[in-house]
Amino acid sequence: MRKPRNRTIRLSSADNVVMALEEVSPGVEIEGGIVSRERIPRGHKIAGKEIAPGEPIRKYGQIIGFASTAIRAGEHVHVHNVEVHPFDREYAIGVDVNETPFVPEAERDTFQGIMRPDGRIATRNYIGILATANCAAGVARCIADRVKADGLAAYSNIDGVVALGPPMGCGMAEASPGLLLLQKVLSGYARHPNFSAILLVGLGCEINHVDCFLANTAIEAGPSFDVITIQQGGGTEKTICQGIEKVRRMLPLANEAKREPISVSHLICGLECGGSDAFSGLSANPALGQAVDRLVRQGATAILTETTEVYGAEHLLVRRAVSKEVGLKLIEAIRWWEDYTARNGAEINNNPTPGNKAGGITTILEKSLAAATKGGTTNLVDVFRYGDRAQKRGLLFMDGPAYDPVSTTGLVAAGAHLICFTTGRGTVCGSTPAPTIKLVSNTETYRRMKGDMDVNCGAVIDGELSIEEMGRMIYQLILDVASGKRTKSELYGFGEESFQPWYIGPIM
Repeated sequence: MRKPRNRTIRLSSADNVVMALEEVSPGVEIEGGIVSRERIPRGHKIAGKEIAPGEPIRKYGQIIGFASTAIRAGEHVHVHNVEVHPFDREYAIGVDVNETPFVPEAERDTFQGIMRPDGRIATRNYIGILATANCAAGVARCIADRVKADGLAAYSNIDGVVALGPPMGCGMAEASPGLLLLQKVLSGYARHPNFSAILLVGLGCEINHVDCFLANTAIEAGPSFDVITIQQGGGTEKTICQGIEKVRRMLPLANEAKREPISVSHLICGLECGGSDAFSGLSANPALGQAVDRLVRQGATAILTETTEVYGAEHLLVRRAVSKEVGLKLIEAIRWWEDYTARNGAEINNNPTPGNKAGGITTILEKSLAAATKGGTTNLVDVFRYGDRAQKRGLLFMDGPAYDPVSTTGLVAAGAHLICFTTGRGTVCGSTPAPTIKLVSNTETYRRMKGDMDVNCGAVIDGELSIEEMGRMIYQLILDVASGKRTKSELYGFGEESFQPWYIGPIM
């Protein structure tokens, strides 16, 4: 039976704001006898008491900003009267570490996965056409398109042929951090288990030319990895024809892949959010966190990322760090981003987008506190750099930006078999070759964008399901998708255009 719904909710007894679960008109009595003084949009905050200038604004029991002016009880609390400035946070590294109750190996769940000949585990079976630079991306695309046009019906175990080309690859300094980072990401994709084979396409004169890439990544040519260059191949048409023949030779071997029961402990799940709203922190993110806790207890791995979207919540994560070294890595990443944004004339609080703000999110601190709940409650096992391979099991953190395609590209390069992507406003991108599961925070967006969303976490807001029940549903969907079930973004063929490696440095 559906529970009655309140107009507002106070998320912690320490909060001095409440959140509007539906639009509140002026003069309406809300929690504690407070009367709204103005129209408050759905998802936005209302002052639950008088708040003095400079006084902290608290939501989730944490500081999300400071009053820039006096705020009366019942007034709208948002960007017009809230500001962010530095304040001390206690970094109590490891104080909340607890022993994880792992499921015994013999009792762990399984999914229908693919085991590669070298022992790697996959959730999809693609052939990838990977360009070394943007100037080779068009040819890579033509090769993939023509192979698909010829038809793959005879190769029923192959999920598709996809082309991925970076927006850079030339115009940068040789051996620069930007080039090395690009090569690391490309290498992560070339080695990703969801690709059964890779054709690397280069132009021939770019900074990231084929020989440079191979020398710096130690990838060797073989039946499942081949290379071609446009200038040596005789131009576009001849290279396309040669590339098609190389891919055709890969198809029979790739088609030998078969699904079989695989322990969930082998799964690596990337965690992402985009187009967030104020409901994300009440439904989609904490429900995903419940699913992540289940994955970790099964011995699997989940990767939290978006350093600029844990800013203001990092002190809660370091409390769960398994060692001082791990905790300090996250703190150092936060300090780097503070310096990086300042050097480039920006500030981290520029992060909430217009859509985030329209959805009720006022500051990066508020956004981060909600975003961090995607990581569940288990120990933080490791912190590593953008695009590095995930080396440990459990909850991990990858340092990197929050821009969705850049972030998901890093997660895939790190080895994520699939991505769980929470959204409130509605985000439609994919992340080939890793399937993307879209978890929407509210029923209104789900109904409007049902063709794009995989799960309506708005059922939590509506009182139909608990966070725990929704978490169980998400966990089961993760296993189903890992076993081959198509996500909404996969059905649309989204993902190739979202390949966006993070680039640091000048383009010359």
